[in-house]
Amino acid sequence: MPLVTIDVIKDVFTPAQKQDMISRVTEAMIEVEGENMRPVTWVKINEIAQGDWAIGGNCLGAGDVHAMAAGEPAEAAA
Repeated sequence: MPLVTIDVIKDVFTPAQKQDMISRVTEAMIEVEGENMRPVTWVKINEIAQGDWAIGGNCLGAGDVHAMAAGEPAEAAA
């Protein structure tokens, strides 16, 4: 029974984006392990509070992630 855990910063992804993430990760796992494992393939998303996630000692928030996705530097890392 595979369990895939995805950690993200809270308020970065919409509910629809999180559902899409779950669906796509599930499909990727089924491609590897076979269709019979679908009923026991778990995918969960942990949302980490803004400021409780850091890279290189710099705390990140949703705005930082949105900036990086747009190709801009994160304010916390700048």
